[in-house]
Amino acid sequence: MHATLPYLENSDFPALNRRAPATLQVNLGYRCNQTCVHCHVNAGPNRTEVMDRETVGDLLAFMDAGEVQTLDVTGGAPELNPHFRELVAAARERGVHVIDRCNLTVLEEPDQDGLAEFLAENRVEVVASLPCYQEANVDSQRGQGVFDTSIRALRRLNDLGYGDGDAGHLLTLVYNPLGPSLPPEQGQLEAAYRTHLAEEFGVAFDRLFTIANMPIQRFGSTLISHNQFDDYLALLKGAHRDTNLEGVMCRDLLSVDWQGYVYDCDFNQMLDLPLAREGHPDRVHIRDLIGADLAGNPVVVRDHCYGCTAGQGSGCGGALG
Repeated sequence: MHATLPYLENSDFPALNRRAPATLQVNLGYRCNQTCVHCHVNAGPNRTEVMDRETVGDLLAFMDAGEVQTLDVTGGAPELNPHFRELVAAARERGVHVIDRCNLTVLEEPDQDGLAEFLAENRVEVVASLPCYQEANVDSQRGQGVFDTSIRALRRLNDLGYGDGDAGHLLTLVYNPLGPSLPPEQGQLEAAYRTHLAEEFGVAFDRLFTIANMPIQRFGSTLISHNQFDDYLALLKGAHRDTNLEGVMCRDLLSVDWQGYVYDCDFNQMLDLPLAREGHPDRVHIRDLIGADLAGNPVVVRDHCYGCTAGQGSGCGGALG
């Protein structure tokens, strides 16, 4: 699909340079127990790409040689990788904060016994997708029955200490718009989520992230099929704020794919836009960056980057401003 996307070659997005990476965001594979309409990874149950143990070792070597503070694991459903718990435990032993990008329903998969308890015991932050607090909207975006399963999973996490304000058991929910629009104001939406989930389901959480849908992969294809791609890109560009450039995630984060190759962000990874590194004309592997100084390295930017600077701005850590 890349050839159909007009922003891959040229862009007027402002130039950016990296700081030293504080977060290592790792895609453990594209296998997922869900197939969501907005998924920028094209993940699903039939995907077979999975990170192997050797590459997990490369990640740990990178952490040992640098100043990584946070390991942010994603997928697909990262928990379906057979080395997920090994990686998480090893990172925690090194004093690294771990974030699990969890779709919630994976907690009820038959081969995931004890997963919720493992996350709690290792004080893993759970960042959980819940694109709306209403059942019909969630199921239309993520699949029939997903909302009910997600509520059960959230209650289970609450029982284990998540969502009660303990910094060691942070529970963050993630909102994505249902279509080609910008997210609403994060603080106001968080308050609405908190009230509704508490009153209707007895569910508590610590914070809400709002993240704009990127016009790439599955969501990008949907926009093209509905002749909405150009309008959505124009919306993102028109809502750009220079003040958001300081906080975009690509300046402090390294994104690693399931094979160990490195990108400036997860979205560039999905568009096969690798990290630009002098002396490396092709893709750069994480093992080649062990001990490297990346501060000042230019970020690869294209027009999809406006998705991170539009409106309040957004990234894997929610709104920027």
